[in-house]
Amino acid sequence: YDYLYLAAIFITTLLSHWVAIDFAAKRNKLTKEIIALHVSALIETCVSGVVSVLVFEPVGSLKIHSCGVKKLSDWYPVLHNPTPNYEDKLYCTHEVVYPLFSIVFVFYTVNLVALLLVRPWLSSKLLPGRGRSAVYAALYFLPVYTLLHTVCGGLIYYSYPYIILILSLISSAGHFAFKFDQSMRKLFLTTVTDTRNVIIVLGHWTLHGFAIVSITQLTETLHYSLLALVPCPAAFYILTAKFTNPVKI
Repeated sequence: YDYLYLAAIFITTLLSHWVAIDFAAKRNKLTKEIIALHVSALIETCVSGVVSVLVFEPVGSLKIHSCGVKKLSDWYPVLHNPTPNYEDKLYCTHEVVYPLFSIVFVFYTVNLVALLLVRPWLSSKLLPGRGRSAVYAALYFLPVYTLLHTVCGGLIYYSYPYIILILSLISSAGHFAFKFDQSMRKLFLTTVTDTRNVIIVLGHWTLHGFAIVSITQLTETLHYSLLALVPCPAAFYILTAKFTNPVKI
């Protein structure tokens, strides 16, 4: 579960970069320039993840020694400093969930440095003018993610599978809802024939599957069959779009 949590942090950050690049490009087709920026974001995030793991014990190894998490309060030891004899409070706070709390800060910091070293130059070359918007977006969402982790790290740790599942379902529905032609035939054809749409749909399916694996951890044979439900949200929207199209109301 701990590794899946760290994987969720990695995936969320990478997807945020990709979405920012996609919005900044403002194009309905994947071009070589956009793909290059997506690959750059992938490399930056992968390097950040590897470096973050290597700097923690055992240093230089891709293994992580963790203290484990037993309850929500483990994430907030600062709220549980002892007060012997109800007198002066002793401030002896340590990271109880080491390194799950601190490694995320390292990851965001390294990712920000990697971004600033590579992306501004690359964006100016590949997407002059518009490419910088994706860099500016990262300069906003990375500090926001850091603040969220500081305040809500424990809550996110216990709820991230459900957050990813809900947001991926909403995002999937939003992707189809923005299509001008809401007919079943057109939705299906654009999904399977347009490369960009295929990648977006497969990305949503990956998130659905990741959420299912995180929730069940595949501890029982029955859990594997739940992965067959991954395409259902997309199929449900395509099959029922004609009943909810506002134009026909």
